[in-house]
Amino acid sequence: MAVDVIPADSKAELERFIRLPMRLSAKDPNYIAPLMFERREALSRKVNPFFQHADAQFWLARKDGRDVGRISAQIDHLARTDPAAPAGYFGMIAAEDDPEVFSALFRTAEDWLRQRGRALALGPFNLSVNEEVGLLIDGFDTPPMLMMGHDLPYVARRVEEQGYGKAKDVYAYISETFDFNALIEKRIRRPLPPGMVLRRVRMDRFREEVAIFTDILNDAWSENWGSAAITEAEAKYLGDSLRLILKKEWFWFVEIDGEPAAFIVLLPNITEMIHDLGGRLAPFGWAKLVWRLKFQPIRGARVPLMGVRKKFQRDRRGALAPFILIDAVRRHSVPQGLERAEYSWILEDNMPMRHILEGLNARIYKTYRIYEKRI
Repeated sequence: MAVDVIPADSKAELERFIRLPMRLSAKDPNYIAPLMFERREALSRKVNPFFQHADAQFWLARKDGRDVGRISAQIDHLARTDPAAPAGYFGMIAAEDDPEVFSALFRTAEDWLRQRGRALALGPFNLSVNEEVGLLIDGFDTPPMLMMGHDLPYVARRVEEQGYGKAKDVYAYISETFDFNALIEKRIRRPLPPGMVLRRVRMDRFREEVAIFTDILNDAWSENWGSAAITEAEAKYLGDSLRLILKKEWFWFVEIDGEPAAFIVLLPNITEMIHDLGGRLAPFGWAKLVWRLKFQPIRGARVPLMGVRKKFQRDRRGALAPFILIDAVRRHSVPQGLERAEYSWILEDNMPMRHILEGLNARIYKTYRIYEKRI
Protein backbone atom coordinates (compact mmCIF):
# COMPACT_ATOMS: atom_id res chain seq x y z
CA MET A 1 0.00 0.00 0.00
CA ALA A 2 1.14 3.57 -0.70
CA VAL A 3 2.12 5.80 2.19
CA ASP A 4 0.09 9.00 2.52
CA VAL A 5 1.42 11.87 4.60
CA ILE A 6 -1.21 14.29 5.88
CA PRO A 7 -0.92 17.47 7.98
CA ALA A 8 -1.92 16.97 11.61
CA ASP A 9 -3.80 20.23 11.94
CA SER A 10 -7.10 19.39 13.59
CA LYS A 11 -7.54 18.66 17.28
CA ALA A 12 -8.29 15.00 16.52
CA GLU A 13 -5.27 14.65 14.22
CA LEU A 14 -2.98 16.23 16.80
CA GLU A 15 -4.29 13.80 19.39
CA ARG A 16 -3.39 10.90 17.09
CA PHE A 17 0.02 12.51 16.51
CA ILE A 18 0.67 12.58 20.27
CA ARG A 19 -0.57 9.06 20.93
CA LEU A 20 1.24 7.26 18.11
CA PRO A 21 4.54 6.60 20.00
CA MET A 22 2.56 5.03 22.84
CA ARG A 23 1.38 2.29 20.50
CA LEU A 24 4.73 1.87 18.77
CA SER A 25 6.59 1.53 22.08
CA ALA A 26 3.96 -0.41 24.00
CA LYS A 27 6.22 -3.48 24.30
CA ASP A 28 9.33 -1.52 25.31
CA PRO A 29 9.71 -1.96 29.09
CA ASN A 30 11.74 1.25 29.33
CA TYR A 31 9.27 3.49 27.51
CA ILE A 32 7.24 5.81 29.72
CA ALA A 33 4.21 7.52 28.19
CA PRO A 34 4.31 11.31 28.63
CA LEU A 35 1.43 13.06 30.32
CA MET A 36 -1.10 13.82 27.62
CA PHE A 37 -2.07 17.24 28.95
CA GLU A 38 1.59 18.30 28.95
CA ARG A 39 2.08 17.14 25.34
CA ARG A 40 -1.07 18.94 24.23
CA GLU A 41 0.18 22.18 25.77
CA ALA A 42 3.68 21.75 24.35
CA LEU A 43 2.30 21.39 20.80
CA SER A 44 -0.36 24.08 21.16
CA ARG A 45 0.31 27.27 19.24
CA LYS A 46 -1.92 29.10 21.71
CA VAL A 47 -0.09 27.89 24.82
CA ASN A 48 3.60 27.27 24.02
CA PRO A 49 5.45 30.60 23.47
CA PHE A 50 7.96 28.80 21.24
CA PHE A 51 5.49 29.38 18.41
CA GLN A 52 5.78 33.15 18.87
CA HIS A 53 9.19 33.02 17.17
CA ALA A 54 8.99 29.79 15.18
CA ASP A 55 7.09 28.23 12.29
CA ALA A 56 6.18 24.57 12.54
CA GLN A 57 4.16 21.84 10.88
CA PHE A 58 3.17 18.36 12.06
CA TRP A 59 2.38 15.38 9.84
CA LEU A 60 0.99 11.86 10.17
CA ALA A 61 1.90 9.03 7.82
CA ARG A 62 -0.91 6.61 6.96
CA LYS A 63 -0.72 3.22 5.30
CA ASP A 64 -3.47 0.69 4.78
CA GLY A 65 -5.87 2.92 6.73
CA ARG A 66 -3.62 3.15 9.81
CA ASP A 67 -1.40 5.81 11.37
CA VAL A 68 2.12 4.42 10.92
CA GLY A 69 4.42 7.39 11.51
CA ARG A 70 4.79 11.05 12.41
CA ILE A 71 7.27 13.91 11.97
CA SER A 72 7.50 17.66 12.51
CA ALA A 73 9.43 20.43 10.79
CA GLN A 74 10.35 23.72 12.44
CA ILE A 75 12.09 26.99 11.68
CA ASP A 76 13.22 28.77 14.84
CA HIS A 77 13.93 32.38 13.97
CA LEU A 78 15.99 32.87 17.17
CA ALA A 79 18.35 29.93 16.60
CA ARG A 80 21.98 30.57 15.64
CA THR A 81 22.50 29.33 12.09
CA ASP A 82 24.83 29.88 9.14
CA PRO A 83 23.38 32.57 6.83
CA ALA A 84 25.10 30.88 3.88
CA ALA A 85 23.29 27.61 4.59
CA PRO A 86 20.36 28.39 6.91
CA ALA A 87 19.15 25.43 8.93
CA GLY A 88 15.68 24.17 9.57
CA TYR A 89 14.76 21.39 11.94
CA PHE A 90 12.90 18.13 12.02
CA GLY A 91 11.59 16.46 15.14
CA MET A 92 8.98 14.27 16.83
CA ILE A 93 10.08 11.39 14.62
CA ALA A 94 8.38 8.06 15.34
CA ALA A 95 7.28 5.37 12.91
CA GLU A 96 6.86 1.68 12.35
CA ASP A 97 10.00 -0.10 11.15
CA ASP A 98 9.23 0.48 7.48
CA PRO A 99 11.71 2.28 5.16
CA GLU A 100 8.88 3.51 2.92
CA VAL A 101 7.25 5.28 5.86
CA PHE A 102 10.47 6.99 6.90
CA SER A 103 11.17 8.00 3.31
CA ALA A 104 7.73 9.57 2.91
CA LEU A 105 7.94 11.43 6.21
CA PHE A 106 11.39 12.90 5.59
CA ARG A 107 10.62 13.80 2.00
CA THR A 108 7.59 15.78 3.20
CA ALA A 109 9.46 17.57 5.99
CA GLU A 110 12.44 18.40 3.76
CA ASP A 111 10.18 19.80 1.03
CA TRP A 112 8.50 22.06 3.60
CA LEU A 113 11.86 23.35 4.85
CA ARG A 114 13.28 23.79 1.36
CA GLN A 115 10.24 25.82 0.26
CA ARG A 116 11.00 28.19 3.13
CA GLY A 117 14.60 28.81 2.12
CA ARG A 118 16.34 26.28 4.34
CA ALA A 119 19.46 24.56 2.98
CA LEU A 120 20.18 22.23 5.91
CA ALA A 121 17.93 19.92 7.93
CA LEU A 122 18.98 19.27 11.54
CA GLY A 123 17.35 17.13 14.16
CA PRO A 124 15.58 15.76 15.92
CA PHE A 125 14.56 18.75 18.02
CA ASN A 126 11.32 18.33 19.96
CA LEU A 127 10.63 21.19 19.33
CA SER A 128 13.67 23.39 19.96
CA VAL A 129 17.26 23.15 21.11
CA ASN A 130 15.99 24.18 24.56
CA GLU A 131 13.69 21.15 24.83
CA GLU A 132 14.21 17.47 23.92
CA VAL A 133 17.27 17.12 21.69
CA GLY A 134 18.70 14.27 19.67
CA LEU A 135 17.85 10.67 18.84
CA LEU A 136 18.77 7.98 21.33
CA ILE A 137 21.52 5.77 19.86
CA ASP A 138 22.93 4.20 23.02
CA GLY A 139 21.37 3.56 26.43
CA PHE A 140 18.12 1.81 25.53
CA ASP A 141 18.29 -0.36 28.66
CA THR A 142 17.08 2.28 31.12
CA PRO A 143 14.03 4.57 31.12
CA PRO A 144 14.48 8.23 30.22
CA MET A 145 14.52 10.94 32.84
CA LEU A 146 12.37 14.04 32.91
CA MET A 147 12.26 15.91 29.57
CA MET A 148 14.54 13.41 27.82
CA GLY A 149 13.66 11.27 24.82
CA HIS A 150 13.53 7.51 24.40
CA ASP A 151 13.53 6.01 20.90
CA LEU A 152 13.27 2.53 19.48
CA PRO A 153 16.63 1.06 18.39
CA TYR A 154 15.80 0.81 14.67
CA VAL A 155 14.97 4.51 14.25
CA ALA A 156 18.60 5.66 13.91
CA ARG A 157 19.21 3.22 11.06
CA ARG A 158 16.10 4.37 9.22
CA VAL A 159 17.05 8.04 9.62
CA GLU A 160 20.54 7.38 8.27
CA GLU A 161 19.02 5.60 5.25
CA GLN A 162 17.47 8.96 4.32
CA GLY A 163 20.96 10.45 3.84
CA TYR A 164 21.45 11.91 7.32
CA GLY A 165 24.84 11.92 9.03
CA LYS A 166 26.08 12.91 12.44
CA ALA A 167 26.18 16.62 13.25
CA LYS A 168 26.76 16.33 17.01
CA ASP A 169 26.40 13.80 19.78
CA VAL A 170 25.08 14.88 23.16
CA TYR A 171 25.51 12.88 26.34
CA ALA A 172 23.54 12.16 29.46
CA TYR A 173 25.80 11.57 32.45
CA ILE A 174 24.66 9.61 35.50
CA SER A 175 26.04 10.02 39.02
CA GLU A 176 25.32 7.38 41.65
CA THR A 177 28.04 8.12 44.21
CA PHE A 178 27.90 11.95 44.44
CA ASP A 179 31.54 12.07 45.50
CA PHE A 180 34.00 14.44 43.87
CA ASN A 181 37.57 13.29 43.60
CA ALA A 182 39.78 14.05 46.60
CA LEU A 183 41.29 17.27 45.21
CA ILE A 184 37.91 18.81 44.43
CA GLU A 185 36.43 17.71 47.76
CA LYS A 186 39.29 19.43 49.55
CA ARG A 187 38.80 22.65 47.57
CA ILE A 188 35.04 22.96 48.11
CA ARG A 189 35.41 22.39 51.85
CA ARG A 190 37.37 25.64 52.16
CA PRO A 191 35.59 28.94 52.88
CA LEU A 192 34.25 30.68 49.79
CA PRO A 193 36.60 33.29 48.26
CA PRO A 194 35.89 36.97 49.04
CA GLY A 195 32.96 38.37 47.09
CA MET A 196 31.44 34.93 46.41
CA VAL A 197 28.04 34.08 47.92
CA LEU A 198 25.98 30.90 47.64
CA ARG A 199 22.24 31.31 48.11
CA ARG A 200 19.06 29.31 47.66
CA VAL A 201 16.21 30.36 45.36
CA ARG A 202 13.76 32.83 46.86
CA MET A 203 10.39 31.20 46.29
CA ASP A 204 8.51 34.33 47.40
CA ARG A 205 10.15 36.13 44.44
CA PHE A 206 10.02 33.20 42.05
CA ARG A 207 9.18 35.12 38.85
CA GLU A 208 12.13 37.42 39.49
CA GLU A 209 14.40 34.46 40.16
CA VAL A 210 13.33 32.79 36.90
CA ALA A 211 14.19 36.00 35.04
CA ILE A 212 17.63 36.03 36.69
CA PHE A 213 18.46 32.43 35.80
CA THR A 214 17.18 32.97 32.23
CA ASP A 215 19.48 35.98 31.84
CA ILE A 216 22.47 33.95 33.09
CA LEU A 217 21.52 30.99 30.90
CA ASN A 218 21.16 33.04 27.71
CA ASP A 219 24.52 34.68 28.37
CA ALA A 220 26.33 31.46 29.32
CA TRP A 221 25.01 29.46 26.36
CA SER A 222 25.00 32.24 23.75
CA GLU A 223 28.01 30.89 21.86
CA ASN A 224 27.13 27.21 22.15
CA TRP A 225 26.55 25.23 18.99
CA GLY A 226 22.95 25.68 17.76
CA SER A 227 21.91 27.88 20.67
CA ALA A 228 18.65 29.81 20.72
CA ALA A 229 17.83 32.44 23.32
CA ILE A 230 15.01 31.71 25.75
CA THR A 231 12.50 34.54 25.58
CA GLU A 232 10.81 36.18 28.54
CA ALA A 233 7.54 34.46 27.64
CA GLU A 234 9.27 31.06 27.41
CA ALA A 235 10.96 31.63 30.76
CA LYS A 236 7.60 32.37 32.39
CA TYR A 237 6.06 29.30 30.74
CA LEU A 238 8.94 27.12 31.91
CA GLY A 239 8.84 28.53 35.42
CA ASP A 240 5.09 28.02 35.74
CA SER A 241 5.46 24.45 34.45
CA LEU A 242 8.22 23.49 36.85
CA ARG A 243 7.08 25.28 39.99
CA LEU A 244 4.78 22.41 41.01
CA ILE A 245 7.63 19.89 41.09
CA LEU A 246 10.53 22.14 42.03
CA LYS A 247 12.13 21.71 45.46
CA LYS A 248 13.52 24.96 46.83
CA GLU A 249 16.52 23.10 48.27
CA TRP A 250 17.45 22.01 44.73
CA PHE A 251 17.68 25.45 43.07
CA TRP A 252 20.75 27.56 43.90
CA PHE A 253 22.56 30.69 42.76
CA VAL A 254 26.12 31.93 43.14
CA GLU A 255 26.64 35.68 43.32
CA ILE A 256 30.02 37.27 42.68
CA ASP A 257 30.67 40.82 43.85
CA GLY A 258 26.93 41.26 44.33
CA GLU A 259 25.96 40.12 40.82
CA PRO A 260 24.08 36.88 40.01
CA ALA A 261 26.80 34.86 38.29
CA ALA A 262 25.78 31.20 38.15
CA PHE A 263 22.91 28.84 38.96
CA ILE A 264 21.87 25.20 39.08
CA VAL A 265 18.45 23.54 38.95
CA LEU A 266 17.90 19.93 39.99
CA LEU A 267 14.46 18.51 39.16
CA PRO A 268 12.87 15.35 40.53
CA ASN A 269 12.58 12.65 37.91
CA ILE A 270 8.83 12.73 37.58
CA THR A 271 8.88 9.88 35.04
CA GLU A 272 9.38 7.52 37.99
CA MET A 273 6.02 8.69 39.31
CA ILE A 274 3.99 8.52 36.10
CA HIS A 275 5.28 5.23 34.69
CA ASP A 276 2.00 3.45 35.42
CA LEU A 277 -0.42 6.23 34.45
CA GLY A 278 -0.36 5.61 30.69
CA GLY A 279 -0.21 9.36 30.07
CA ARG A 280 -3.55 9.96 31.80
CA LEU A 281 -4.28 11.95 34.94
CA ALA A 282 -8.03 11.32 34.92
CA PRO A 283 -9.83 9.99 36.86
CA PHE A 284 -7.30 9.14 39.60
CA GLY A 285 -3.92 10.03 38.09
CA TRP A 286 -3.80 13.49 39.67
CA ALA A 287 -4.34 12.03 43.15
CA LYS A 288 -1.61 9.45 42.59
CA LEU A 289 0.85 12.01 41.28
CA VAL A 290 0.22 14.53 44.08
CA TRP A 291 0.54 11.81 46.72
CA ARG A 292 3.77 10.50 45.21
CA LEU A 293 5.30 13.97 44.94
CA LYS A 294 4.48 14.62 48.59
CA PHE A 295 5.21 11.28 50.24
CA GLN A 296 7.19 9.02 47.90
CA PRO A 297 10.99 9.27 48.19
CA ILE A 298 12.54 10.70 45.05
CA ARG A 299 15.23 8.26 43.93
CA GLY A 300 16.24 9.95 40.68
CA ALA A 301 16.65 13.55 39.53
CA ARG A 302 18.00 15.50 36.59
CA VAL A 303 20.06 18.67 36.24
CA PRO A 304 18.67 20.15 33.00
CA LEU A 305 19.94 23.69 33.56
CA MET A 306 23.21 25.06 34.85
CA GLY A 307 25.29 28.00 33.71
CA VAL A 308 28.01 30.50 34.58
CA ARG A 309 27.87 34.01 33.17
CA LYS A 310 30.60 34.47 30.53
CA LYS A 311 32.30 37.40 32.26
CA PHE A 312 33.04 35.14 35.23
CA GLN A 313 34.10 32.01 33.39
CA ARG A 314 37.78 33.01 33.47
CA ASP A 315 37.54 34.24 37.06
CA ARG A 316 38.72 31.63 39.60
CA ARG A 317 35.46 32.15 41.48
CA GLY A 318 33.45 31.51 38.33
CA ALA A 319 35.48 28.36 37.68
CA LEU A 320 34.72 27.22 41.22
CA ALA A 321 30.97 27.99 40.96
CA PRO A 322 29.84 24.73 39.24
CA PHE A 323 31.47 22.63 41.96
CA ILE A 324 29.94 24.73 44.73
CA LEU A 325 26.51 24.52 43.10
CA ILE A 326 26.66 20.76 42.57
CA ASP A 327 27.80 20.36 46.17
CA ALA A 328 24.85 22.45 47.37
CA VAL A 329 22.24 20.30 45.65
CA ARG A 330 23.87 17.01 46.65
CA ARG A 331 24.06 18.07 50.33
CA HIS A 332 20.32 18.71 50.34
CA SER A 333 19.09 15.97 47.98
CA VAL A 334 21.02 12.89 49.12
CA PRO A 335 19.67 13.04 52.69
CA GLN A 336 16.17 13.18 51.17
CA GLY A 337 16.76 9.78 49.54
CA LEU A 338 18.25 10.70 46.15
CA GLU A 339 20.21 7.78 44.71
CA ARG A 340 21.07 8.93 41.19
CA ALA A 341 21.26 12.19 39.27
CA GLU A 342 21.43 12.76 35.54
CA TYR A 343 23.29 15.73 34.04
CA SER A 344 22.01 16.34 30.55
CA TRP A 345 22.34 17.14 27.90
CA ILE A 346 26.07 17.76 27.40
CA LEU A 347 27.59 18.48 23.98
CA GLU A 348 30.34 16.01 23.11
CA ASP A 349 32.85 18.85 22.67
CA ASN A 350 31.90 20.71 25.85
CA MET A 351 35.07 19.55 27.55
CA PRO A 352 34.97 21.94 30.54
CA MET A 353 31.58 20.57 31.61
CA ARG A 354 32.60 17.00 30.89
CA HIS A 355 35.70 17.41 33.07
CA ILE A 356 33.53 18.75 35.90
CA LEU A 357 31.21 15.74 35.69
CA GLU A 358 34.06 13.28 35.45
CA GLY A 359 35.48 14.92 38.58
CA LEU A 360 32.18 13.96 40.20
CA ASN A 361 32.76 10.37 39.07
CA ALA A 362 29.76 10.62 36.77
CA ARG A 363 29.68 8.46 33.65
CA ILE A 364 28.04 8.64 30.24
CA TYR A 365 25.09 6.27 30.17
CA LYS A 366 23.04 7.57 27.24
CA THR A 367 24.07 9.05 23.90
CA TYR A 368 21.76 11.09 21.68
CA ARG A 369 22.66 12.03 18.12
CA ILE A 370 21.74 15.18 16.23
CA TYR A 371 21.65 14.48 12.50
CA GLU A 372 22.11 16.79 9.53
CA LYS A 373 21.52 16.68 5.79
CA ARG A 374 21.94 19.19 2.98
CA ILE A 375 18.56 19.64 1.33
